[in-house]
Amino acid sequence: YLGCSGAQGKFAYKLLHDLFANYSNALRPVEDTDRALNVTLQITLSQIIDMDERNQILTAYLWIRQVWLDAYLAWDKDDYDGIDTIRIPSSYVWRPDIVLYNNADDQFTESMETNVVIRYDGQVMWDSPAITKSSCKVDVSYFPFDGQQCRLTFGSWTYNGNQIDLLNGLDTGDLTDFVENVEWEVLGMPAKRNVIIYGCCSEPYPDITYTLLLKRRASFYIFNLLLPCIMISFLAPLGFYLPADSGEKVSLGVTVLLALTVFQLLVAESMPPSENVPLIGKYYIATMTMITASTALTIFIMNIHHCGPGAKPVPKWAKKFILQYMARLFFVYEVGESCKSPKRQLGHLPTVQVVSGRAAKEEQKAQTTEDDSYATCRENFPQQELDWKETGTRMKLECGWEEQQHQVCVKTPCLCHHNSLLRNVEYIANCFRDQKAAQKQSGEWKKVAKVMDRIFMWIFFIMVFFMSMLIMGKAI
Repeated sequence: YLGCSGAQGKFAYKLLHDLFANYSNALRPVEDTDRALNVTLQITLSQIIDMDERNQILTAYLWIRQVWLDAYLAWDKDDYDGIDTIRIPSSYVWRPDIVLYNNADDQFTESMETNVVIRYDGQVMWDSPAITKSSCKVDVSYFPFDGQQCRLTFGSWTYNGNQIDLLNGLDTGDLTDFVENVEWEVLGMPAKRNVIIYGCCSEPYPDITYTLLLKRRASFYIFNLLLPCIMISFLAPLGFYLPADSGEKVSLGVTVLLALTVFQLLVAESMPPSENVPLIGKYYIATMTMITASTALTIFIMNIHHCGPGAKPVPKWAKKFILQYMARLFFVYEVGESCKSPKRQLGHLPTVQVVSGRAAKEEQKAQTTEDDSYATCRENFPQQELDWKETGTRMKLECGWEEQQHQVCVKTPCLCHHNSLLRNVEYIANCFRDQKAAQKQSGEWKKVAKVMDRIFMWIFFIMVFFMSMLIMGKAI
């Protein structure tokens, strides 16, 4: 076995010396220079390293296989002890200048210098790994539920189609050894051969374009960007449910607006500055517009709620439409009441009879006569208890012994003994009446504000719900 191995090594050195004795790697290895050299290209996708949406650059790890026929590297294997293949450095042989047309690497790194495998019939196979950075037109219109198509175009840089004819090794890129990416799902990698005539040259230039079909895994963005935004947006309609006297209605709207602004800035930092607004950006803008409108309406409703006594009365159409129909529809009751507590009936207030002018003088004269009668009654019956009975606004005095005929003394006092007291009572009664009227009018405006709060709360809840369903429907 050792002797056979030593013989193989000697023949290998002899084969290498014979092949490259008069060989030049600078010229295209064809016997007829008018014929094109066929180069077969095959790409294997190993890993997606990075997808930079902002700079629109795809970084991928590829295995590139190129196969061609070198007419000057053929031998008879029987003359070299049956050696059918040899592996030598790729710099020894001629190599096609196949490059990535849409390369976006600033350093223009080439493929790794690996060995080539040469068969006895002159077939040369060159496998080389490469980390490529290619430009990719990113469409973020449906971010984060978007899919991207990144093209990798390979072709010869100096040889035209009459000198090198580029062929597909497979109809698609090889994905058998692909390492799954946490953010992107690869749906396929079809290959297509194109022949293009550029403006600089009249000769055709063939190329092979691999289209990498990607779909974004949206779970990360749903849990970190969408769900917090949806939960925050549902807080905006609750601002209408807050009592107007709490003083936190406008603060809640402004806080929600600032929170959504932070999320929008996070999305804007990762997106390219293009005219296409992403789907999540549209959702943020719509939600922020809605919250801005709700805050403005809250300020308007609070102004209605805090209408003072000097405000105009509630219009008749508002009383009928808002205070009757809409209040019943949205279960809004009087201020201080709830839907479960019955309405409280106010008792009748005692009426005050005010006597003035000549009637007051007559009442005063009658009062003097009744006082004299009362004194006489007290003299005639000194030991007897006096019983006062209230009848309306007048007092009746009865005096006498039991089981005997008694003398009745009636005393009807006047409520207003003096004109100054009369004026004071009138002033107090008018103030009380005006105060009750102002309270009633203010209560009506407060109820109007409460009904409008309830109406806008349900309107904005429905808007937020449908917007959330539309954005989540894209995920399904």
